[in-house]
Amino acid sequence: MPDDVGVENTVIALKQIAGYAEKKKVTICLEYLNSKVNHKDYMFDKTAWGVEVCKRVGSENVKILYDIYHAQIMEGDIIRTIRDYHQYFGHYHTGGNPGRNEIDETQELYYPAIMRAIAETGFKGYVAHEFIPKRDPIESLAYAVRICDV
Repeated sequence: MPDDVGVENTVIALKQIAGYAEKKKVTICLEYLNSKVNHKDYMFDKTAWGVEVCKRVGSENVKILYDIYHAQIMEGDIIRTIRDYHQYFGHYHTGGNPGRNEIDETQELYYPAIMRAIAETGFKGYVAHEFIPKRDPIESLAYAVRICDV
């Protein structure tokens, strides 16, 4: 399916439920995933696609779950994207790349700088750690929390 048709179909569906989400004070988040490595043929694999959907739905209760691991694979330029489009992001996921493992010094993403960029936007929501630890999971999570505490 072409991207523009996918956007249109998604907008039609979300407009039907956006008002209910507003009434119930919940936020619907569309998750950005990569189609290059993990999710072949997934439509929402570019920031611009999700931003267009959010703009056209026109509800503060429809946002993007900006998954940093997936965005790095598809587009890179994470910090600039956060600064430019943060108003459309309702939630964030972390994950090391390559491998979707711990967010540590073995990965190409430098999370202290990424987290500072998120904080500078005034974001008050949650950042979830979504990675597959190679080491002890509790130690890996504790380390992730430490490096993201800016």
